[in-house]
Amino acid sequence: MNSRDRVMAALEHRQPDRVPKDLAGMRSTGIAAFAYPKLVQALGLPPRVTRVEDTGQMLALPEPDVLDALGIDVVTICDGVTSAFVEPHKWRRFNFNGRLDAAVRYPSRFHIEEDGTIRRGNTIMPPSSYVFDELHGGQPLNLNEELPKPDLKKLRAQLARRPLTDKRIKEIREHARRVRESSDRAVFFNNGAAQMPIGIGNFAGLAIFPILCITEPDLIAEYHELLTAHREGWFRALLPEIAPYVDVIMMAADDWGTQNTLIASPKVYRNLFLPYYRRANNLVHELAPGVKTFLHCCGAVYDLIDLFIESGFDILNPVQWSAGKRSYREWKDRARGRIALWGGGVNAQVTLALGTADDVARQAHEVVSYLNQDGGYVFCNIHNILAEITPEKVVALYRAADEVSDRMSNE
Repeated sequence: MNSRDRVMAALEHRQPDRVPKDLAGMRSTGIAAFAYPKLVQALGLPPRVTRVEDTGQMLALPEPDVLDALGIDVVTICDGVTSAFVEPHKWRRFNFNGRLDAAVRYPSRFHIEEDGTIRRGNTIMPPSSYVFDELHGGQPLNLNEELPKPDLKKLRAQLARRPLTDKRIKEIREHARRVRESSDRAVFFNNGAAQMPIGIGNFAGLAIFPILCITEPDLIAEYHELLTAHREGWFRALLPEIAPYVDVIMMAADDWGTQNTLIASPKVYRNLFLPYYRRANNLVHELAPGVKTFLHCCGAVYDLIDLFIESGFDILNPVQWSAGKRSYREWKDRARGRIALWGGGVNAQVTLALGTADDVARQAHEVVSYLNQDGGYVFCNIHNILAEITPEKVVALYRAADEVSDRMSNE
């Protein structure tokens, strides 16, 4: 199998020849830009200017030689840039106040303050930080005031002003075609035009929106109807054009879990989210039958797995089995043959962060051996590899997946 065959076999719940692996296929399977140069050095590759694709989470966009060195089976298309090849004309140097030899798309968006803090819009990265953040996570909650509610009239006007033009569709299609022709890796398409704009925290944040789902369910249903109908129009225009060139579509990023439990109840998901996700997934599968739909949903969401399947998603990420009281075995057994798991390779908050490279390898070997049973699995960390993680641990993580593959081939 080549890399694309390997990934697609896994996503179709067939057993591939090796465990398929991802790094930076989307913005929650990546590596911090501050950790990336050390990984490049550890792999024995030439130094380079780190391309920072996500300048909020500060994530690196890997080059093909790094993907080769780790045996990665996925490339990304992420809002006009790709890991399949280098596009120097799209990048501009910016060294983050001397902290990182880097390139970004739009350096004019950053402002360096006197104390070394870097400001990006409403977000800041102090000299002691590795990511940009904002006060209250941008989600202040004041229960002494009336909660903000979606203004449906204003929303209709906003959506009417956001056409997906023929010119834009052509640009997206031609870029996807170039990526497909340049690589035998699976192509993961990450573009806002192909994502559902609904989510448990997408209006006014996680502190407010779950409350509105309980107190104003009819309003939220109408809000979701407007957003879904608008996005269905975009899907009909875009997906037939890109379907021959992509394998996985980033369909939704909708974090329903805390470290211990759900943010909102399964009933809220079933009534106010599932019908709209199911419509969207059904339409994608109709317009692009060979393309798999991807849900990113952090936290202790084990109790929603059946509903995610009923929603029509093909893939669930990041497989955060370390949250809640369920094990990775229970996650696999609940998902087996019904929805593919993408991630979950090691406990990112404990073993990867605090353990040794040997600890990482030992746990990853155990977890991957089970999650890979019967296919339906693509390997990577639970969420992004953070700035403090040493390259030795990263290499140990990916080598563990290879060791599982080697054992499979000898059995």
